[in-house]
Amino acid sequence: MEIFWFVVLNIMLVTYVILDGYDFGAGIVHLFFARTDEEKQSIRNSIGPFWDANEVWLIASGGVLFFAFPTLYASSFSGFYLPLILVLWLLIFRAVGLELRGQVHNHLWENLWDKAFGIASLLLAVFFGAALGNVVRGVNLGMVENGISTQEPHYFFLALWNPTFDPLAEHQGIIDWFTILLGVVAVVTLTIHGANWIILKTSSPINTRLKGIIFKLNVVLAILVVLSAILWHYVKPVPLTNLRTYYWTWIFPVAGFVGLMGQFFIRKFKKDVTGFLFSSLFIFGSFTTTVASLFPNMLPSTNEVNPSLTVYNVAAHEYGLTVGAGWFIIAAILVIAYFVIQLRVFKGKMDDIGYGEH
Repeated sequence: MEIFWFVVLNIMLVTYVILDGYDFGAGIVHLFFARTDEEKQSIRNSIGPFWDANEVWLIASGGVLFFAFPTLYASSFSGFYLPLILVLWLLIFRAVGLELRGQVHNHLWENLWDKAFGIASLLLAVFFGAALGNVVRGVNLGMVENGISTQEPHYFFLALWNPTFDPLAEHQGIIDWFTILLGVVAVVTLTIHGANWIILKTSSPINTRLKGIIFKLNVVLAILVVLSAILWHYVKPVPLTNLRTYYWTWIFPVAGFVGLMGQFFIRKFKKDVTGFLFSSLFIFGSFTTTVASLFPNMLPSTNEVNPSLTVYNVAAHEYGLTVGAGWFIIAAILVIAYFVIQLRVFKGKMDDIGYGEH
């Protein structure tokens, strides 16, 4: 049952990244590339009916983590307390920016909330990328100093940064050069993804320009992916052991590679959905490659005193996991039905929806 819930958790997380990821990307496009009020309105229209529903996947993932892997939940939510609070505030500001912008028709008011929406989206992409970087790098479980564990084996706490910004330092921080690199990868990835969503859901004049932006950003993304893979090996030697042991797991990096290469042909796609499918495939492939590489670790330990938190040593009791599986199936059917209805109601282009106008 541990493996079942591990798969469920990661499916929910990658679904969240794909769905709310295009919201973040749309916000970044809104911040940097939208030139006119009409283009900005088209971007808001494209995500208006969807963004709040997409965030449900983050809440549901937290619920599954609490239920199925309570030790990991307790360890992560204490150790990553500072960035989690920042993420909470950024989610609030992004939502407030979307909802309050149209309440007062004043240029200063509208510009303030436009910036709140865009900057919050940008920083959320950075922090979620850095979060993945922290998991890949590992943490100092037990707060080991000079070879002695000063806390319980599953406990850790990270400052926002350390003075050296070195991922291999004994006293780590949330932000170092490696986690910032993955944060930049996340920003570029989600900007491309959000741009593809805007192209899919609108007929805005910005779409032609976005195709050129996607191509240029994809060149940057390809370079960053190669660089991050090399530096991952430096931070965590032999990170791809599972891929060499279980050959079937190569389907994940191949999917990511196909998604990355497909986006170079963005100008040639005849259907608007094609670009979005390729960027979704890249997100799916890169996320699952990371998960497959780390398995069975869920939160690696950077010291040799305390073991990593794995699928097996942080899971709840077998009986609870088994009972929960039945309820999960019922919940999954309801959620899928909800999203199918939502997509049918809001199918096609969203140019005339007028989201946020009062």
